[in-house]
Amino acid sequence: MIKTEKILHLKSSRGRKLRVVREHYLREHIPCFSALCQAVCANEGKILAEDLTHYVVPDAGVVRDFLEVLEFRELRGIVFTQTACQAVQHSRGRRQYNRLRSLLKDPRHECVLFCNEFQRYAYCPREKGEAQDKWQTRCVYHAAVWYFDHLVRLKPVVMITEDSAAVREYSSLNAGVYVISTKEYLQSFWPDLQAAQELHGSISQALQERESEGQERQYAEHLPPEVLEAGIKSGRYIQGTLNVNKHRAQLEAFVRVEGSTNKCTELNSDVLVCGSKLRNRAVHGDVVAVELLPKGDWRGRNTALTEGEAEDRAGEEPQSLPMPTGRVVGILQRNWRDYVVTFPLWEEVQSQSHGSQRILVTPWDYRLPRIRISTQQAETLQGHRAIVRLDSWESTSLYPNGHFVRVLGKPGELETEIQTILTENSIHVAPFSEAQLREMPVNSKESPWQVESEQVGARRDLRDTHLVFSIDPKGCEDVDDTLSVRTLPGGAELELGVHIADVTHFVREGTLTDLEARSRATTYYLADRRYDMLPGVLSADLCSLLGGVDRYAMSVLWKLDAQSLAVQKVWFGRTLIRSSYQLHYELAQSLLNGDQGVEPSELANLGVAEKGRRLDELREALQLLTLLARRLRARRDEGGALELEGVEVRAQVDADGNISALVPRQPLEVHETVAECMIYANHWVARKIQESFPHQALLRHHPAPRQEFFCQLTDSAKALGFSIDTRSNKALADSLDQAVDHEDPLVNRLLRMMATQAMSNALYFSTGACPVDQYEHYGLALDRYTHFTSPIRRYADVIVHRLLTAAIEKEKEVEPKEPPANNKELEALAHYINDKNRASQQAQKQSTELFQCLYFKDKDPHKDERCVANGVIYAIRANGMLVFIPQYGVKAAVYLKNREGQVVSVRQDGRCEWQSGSLQRYPDRISCTTAAGTHTFCLFHHITVQISVQSSRCHTDRLWLEVTSSRPHQAPPCNSEGAEQGAGHGRTELVQEVVRWAEEASQKQAEGRGTAPKLSREEREFRQTRTPNLYTLLQEIQELALADVPSCLNTIPAVEPATCTTST
Repeated sequence: MIKTEKILHLKSSRGRKLRVVREHYLREHIPCFSALCQAVCANEGKILAEDLTHYVVPDAGVVRDFLEVLEFRELRGIVFTQTACQAVQHSRGRRQYNRLRSLLKDPRHECVLFCNEFQRYAYCPREKGEAQDKWQTRCVYHAAVWYFDHLVRLKPVVMITEDSAAVREYSSLNAGVYVISTKEYLQSFWPDLQAAQELHGSISQALQERESEGQERQYAEHLPPEVLEAGIKSGRYIQGTLNVNKHRAQLEAFVRVEGSTNKCTELNSDVLVCGSKLRNRAVHGDVVAVELLPKGDWRGRNTALTEGEAEDRAGEEPQSLPMPTGRVVGILQRNWRDYVVTFPLWEEVQSQSHGSQRILVTPWDYRLPRIRISTQQAETLQGHRAIVRLDSWESTSLYPNGHFVRVLGKPGELETEIQTILTENSIHVAPFSEAQLREMPVNSKESPWQVESEQVGARRDLRDTHLVFSIDPKGCEDVDDTLSVRTLPGGAELELGVHIADVTHFVREGTLTDLEARSRATTYYLADRRYDMLPGVLSADLCSLLGGVDRYAMSVLWKLDAQSLAVQKVWFGRTLIRSSYQLHYELAQSLLNGDQGVEPSELANLGVAEKGRRLDELREALQLLTLLARRLRARRDEGGALELEGVEVRAQVDADGNISALVPRQPLEVHETVAECMIYANHWVARKIQESFPHQALLRHHPAPRQEFFCQLTDSAKALGFSIDTRSNKALADSLDQAVDHEDPLVNRLLRMMATQAMSNALYFSTGACPVDQYEHYGLALDRYTHFTSPIRRYADVIVHRLLTAAIEKEKEVEPKEPPANNKELEALAHYINDKNRASQQAQKQSTELFQCLYFKDKDPHKDERCVANGVIYAIRANGMLVFIPQYGVKAAVYLKNREGQVVSVRQDGRCEWQSGSLQRYPDRISCTTAAGTHTFCLFHHITVQISVQSSRCHTDRLWLEVTSSRPHQAPPCNSEGAEQGAGHGRTELVQEVVRWAEEASQKQAEGRGTAPKLSREEREFRQTRTPNLYTLLQEIQELALADVPSCLNTIPAVEPATCTTST
């Protein structure tokens, strides 16, 4: 080891330049992480493979500016130098540096870090007067030469740089070490990787033209970080996340206060930021510092409905009471992501400069400003949707600068719209790689999977001792939970068992499959497809607890007192099960009801006596299970458990196992039975892991909602004479049970949906990051709760399974094979999973809205009976009302005043037309006064609306509702079968017709080109289904129905959504 000195030029918090001299130690043996190493380096972790044709070493400038290009997984054998990484850390900030660190840690990317500045023969001290960028390039070149020599010249090394002078200087110094430009490298070594070449060209162009359009300042300069930090500590500035109101993107934004020390006593809500100037270049999602304006300048939020983007006429529109109002003085953290934009048509292209087009593209998200990009493909890309990334937003520019990444397609095409939704929600779901699939066990006719002999001895074998069965919707493939129940000898005790698929046996921590599952965090359900968290061989086969086959499970078994249900003993552990019956809900309910002629398919080939015996055994188990669930539910009801689901549906499945229709149904008790058992298991597993790991267990809590969020619920109920007590979950549950209108059952359903809207989100957290008194689950009335019962489709459950395994091993005083993550790591992972869950719910909501629009788009609203429906008024606004259409699960605005100033006039027969007049709004109603008289629309009244589509080339289409009659819609006569299907059939017909239309359009386009359809076989297989699935159809109603998002939130608060497994 050799000691030397390293001189650093730093800047203090006050801006003073400092010269720091530090000791620097050089070593001869630094890991090279190459499989070709002949010097026996201490290489651990990722190793560069031998079969690579070359290694590539990017210089500091390439890593700093073109990291996006280096993230392509096709680029293998990348050696990142310590010099380049430090350059990114110092010049690009923590966010970009963390992105680079994640890339280096990810085993799916073949890249390594070489600490060249600690290697004795690769280190280059900086010469006096040498420019920093020149020194960094020289360091990287010397590291590349060392690498080549260290591997005894067995592998060529390519250094890539954007410095043409470096190419001239170094390219001919050493044979075997090639110095070329990044562009030349991509063209020569990766000619088929067109996406990387296009991205490189786009970034290069953006860098060349980053200079400002002018010197005139358009916005105030942001304050320095040290000033912001001091101001936040003193309370002068307020820190929070900027949320732009999507209905008034140019006018209103809100900053959610985060732990403010401001002494303003009125600061108990968000801070309003009016207009783009006061927003000062902050983008939706950025963490900002705001300064409050004088109270005389405070404004209120707008209370009127708005058509798309509001024009700048805020002063003319009604406002709420004044609220704290401020201006952005600095950006603490940019949370930029990939954005979907639409390129303008060629005649709209704005200007040209330096041989390229600098154009303004329009983001799909209303909340974002237009983005200026530089591209030479403006004519080719006109009218197309594409992905762009932001680079900068200078104070002298009205618009942020960005660069083009890749094309998605033409607006209006189904695949383009679906990819837009996924991108906007930061959902990346490429097909599983060959490397990941190679980790999967084989189960085929030629090589069937079998239980491993060592697992038989290591697990508790329940195959011959327990009657195990599953209850799921018809056609459910991923059966991840089964149940068992029996009376123990003597009759004084019962045993209840919940058996969950043992996913962690097949998905080991740190494997490629595990990393991919962690990255996805959940299975994504859209209106016509799903994207699985795990490969199909696990999710639909080996981890699915199908009937009649041996499967691995994680089980919880309770020994209960038969009278009091007091828990005498609880056992957790790995088991081996064989499900005897794979029941669906309707069959299970029929068996419970004692219906004659009903039997599971598993009994079809048995004799009469044996069939009768086993059928009685199954009925007895179902009855006992139902009795247990009733009493467990009653306990939670006493504690204040809420029942907020408002729609009961059932699925009809065709011969191929696809759901062909969703029809209304009376709630079956068996649904509650299964759900209660899952809740019970989740609760007890939460207790177990929290007791074993008090500071590093993953739990799920549901905080009590803020009382002001209940205003709409309480005011709406008051209009009908109901009183809603929101002081506790118990009081709320009792109030909702009593708020029943016997003449209109929709009233209670709407009130429960409003209560759902008022709820805060249930979130995962690490026990070490949250006080014990905040562990509770408000909606379920439980002191501790987690997710354990759905590891096939939720990564949180996978984590909990590992924690439970570690807790069992700890109890046995066995060293855990997979030690649990520490509190800091677990909390970070919990935040990530929460974000992915929100993205999943939002994508699901947007895909359903997409299908609703596509369904109505080609229909004539004046002639097609399907475009006329019954609507229920559920909220009043200054210029209209919000209406819910049960038939299609649609909620949208109905305007009572148009742009010409006319208002809706109602004739004696109920028909509506536009006339001159005025509106008068009250808390529970709104009155339209014209020459024909005055008509009042009240909350919960039924009206007839006409549905059409308001199209947009740049943004998402939206449904447009117009009131045609003040009376309920009288549907045309139909047969009894059609009447029975009702609303659910309308929703399913919607999805099926759009899918059919898209497939026909795609086929015609493919035939016209004489080519295959756009989607590859792998993509079609990966998507798995193009038909509606029960997960989506159950969840979308709770998430969409009546989810009138407050303009200050832009998110939908919800309690636990219903799922196929009824896990809560």
